[in-house]
Amino acid sequence: MPATTGSTAVPRQAETLEDLGLTGLDEQHWDLPQAVLVEHALARGEGQLAHSGAMVFRTGSYTGRSPQDKFIVRGPSSEAEVAWGSVNRPIEPEAFDRLFDRVREHLRGRAVYVSDTFAGADPTHRLPVRVVCERAYHALFSRQLFLPPTAGERARFSPEFTIVAAPDFKADPERDGTRSEVFILVNFERRIVLIGGTLYAGEIKKSVFSILNYLLPLRGVMSMHCSANVGDRGDVALFFGLSGTGKTTLSADRRRHLIGDDEHGWSDDGVFNIEGGCYAKCIRLDRTNEPEIYGAIRFGTVLENVVLDPETRACRFDDASLTENTRAAYPIDYIPNHVPSGRGGHPNRIIFLTCDAFGVLPPLARLSPEQAMYHFLSGYTAKVAGTERGLGNEPKATFSACFGEPFMVLPPERYADLLGHKMRQHDAEAWLLNTGWTGGGFGRGKRIPLPHTRAMVDAILAGSLAEVPFATDPVFGLRRPRSCPGVPETILDPRSAWPDPDDYDAAALRLADLFRDNFRRFPGVDPAIADAGPRQG
Repeated sequence: MPATTGSTAVPRQAETLEDLGLTGLDEQHWDLPQAVLVEHALARGEGQLAHSGAMVFRTGSYTGRSPQDKFIVRGPSSEAEVAWGSVNRPIEPEAFDRLFDRVREHLRGRAVYVSDTFAGADPTHRLPVRVVCERAYHALFSRQLFLPPTAGERARFSPEFTIVAAPDFKADPERDGTRSEVFILVNFERRIVLIGGTLYAGEIKKSVFSILNYLLPLRGVMSMHCSANVGDRGDVALFFGLSGTGKTTLSADRRRHLIGDDEHGWSDDGVFNIEGGCYAKCIRLDRTNEPEIYGAIRFGTVLENVVLDPETRACRFDDASLTENTRAAYPIDYIPNHVPSGRGGHPNRIIFLTCDAFGVLPPLARLSPEQAMYHFLSGYTAKVAGTERGLGNEPKATFSACFGEPFMVLPPERYADLLGHKMRQHDAEAWLLNTGWTGGGFGRGKRIPLPHTRAMVDAILAGSLAEVPFATDPVFGLRRPRSCPGVPETILDPRSAWPDPDDYDAAALRLADLFRDNFRRFPGVDPAIADAGPRQG
C-alpha cells in the first residue's frame, strides 16, 4: 500500500524500506504528527488516554532495560575499538543476518510506522536516524525523544542509522544465539539496530546513545550521560548520574534554562543536547517538588507503566504496583525554560550524582582534578529497583564507569581522558553530590530530602561555597563544606547523622573496600588518579 505522511500534500521521495529488505508490508505510516499517532495508538488498543491528555502504555514483563540482552555485531571497523566484555557482548554477523531475516518475515503483512529524526542538536555532529517500528506507541515515543527535521530536511532525509523495533517478535535463544527472547543488536558495519521481544521504549533511546558513544569520541567529541542547564550569565552546569540519581529532577530548575535532561556531547564549541525530549522518572512525582516535570504530563506525553484511576483516569504517581521505573517521555519544549537551540557554552561546573545506599558518603564534596577522574571512572551509585530486570525491591550498590557503563562502547579510560582534557582546558569545577541515604543505610536511614539537595546545588552554582571552611573525610579523602545555606550541619556530616558512630565507621570501611576492589579494573591509569580514592584502612 502507499505510504501515508504527516502532510498529505507533500509526496514522499523515492525512499522506501526495500533497501532494508522490508517488503510485503501492509501499510507504511511516515512521520505522522503526534495527534495522529495518539489516534492510531488508541484505535489499535495500544494504550489509554489519561485525564491529563497523556498516553499511558504498559510494557508487560519488561518494565526496564535488558542490558544483558544487548549485543554488538563483530566487524572489521569496530573489532579493535569496542570494549568487549560483559557490557558489550559480541555476536557474529551471520547470527545478526539470520535474526534480521526472521524479523523481516515477521513484519511482512503488518503495518509499520517510520520516524525520521536527528540525534544531536549541533548540526556539525548530529546523526540522522530512522526508526521503523510496528507500534504507533514507539513512533510517538521517537517523535517526542529525538529531534524532528524541518520540512525541507525531511524531503531530502538520508538516514545514517536505522533502528528496527519489532517488540511482538520474540527470539529463540537456541536458534538465534541470543540470551533470551529479548534482543538489542547493534551493527556498526551495516548501521542497523535490531530490537525485539520487549515493549520498553527506553531500548530505542539508549540504542541511539550507544551509537553516539562510539562515533563521537572517535571525532574528539565527549559523549556524556548527563543533564545540562545554563544560568542567565551563560554559566553551564552538567549533572552526571545513572537512572534515579536526580539528573532530570535537579536540572529542571525554574531559575535556569534546561539544555537537556540525559545525554549530551561536548565539542570544541561547547555542550549540545543529543535529544529533543526528556525521559523522566515519575514515580512519586510531586507537583510542589518537581513542578516543571509535573506540568509536562499533558497531551502528547508518553507515560510508561503509570497506574491510572479506573474511573477518573487520573495518574497515580505514588503507585509502584507495576514498577518503580514509571516513565514520562515528552518534548523538551514542554519545559517552559528550555534552551530552544539545545546548545550551551563550555561547562563551568560538573556535578557527579551518586545515590549512596550505604549512607556514608558526604552529601556534598568538592573534588580535586584527580578525584574527579577517580569518581568518574568508578561511577558509584545505587541502582533503583525497576530500572533493570532482576534488581528486586531494594537499591543495589553498583559501580558503573562514566556514570553510564551500560551505554559506553569504547573503554572507559577513553571517555575519562576526554573529560579530563576538556575540564582542564576550560577550568571546570567538579563536585560529588550524594542524593542517597543519611542517618544510616537503606532500611535504617532516610533519603536526603530533595529541598536540601536543591539547596546544595544552588550553593554550587551560585559560588557561595568558595569562602566556607571545608573538612576532609578520613576514609574517603573527600573535602566537604562545614556549612551550606539551607542545609543542616548534621546532614553535611554523615557520621554525625548516624545514631551509632561505630556503625557508620564499619559501613564506611566496607564501602571503601568496594571502591578499591572495583578500581583494580583500571591498572593503567595515572597513579595520581588511582591514589585519589578512599584511603587504606
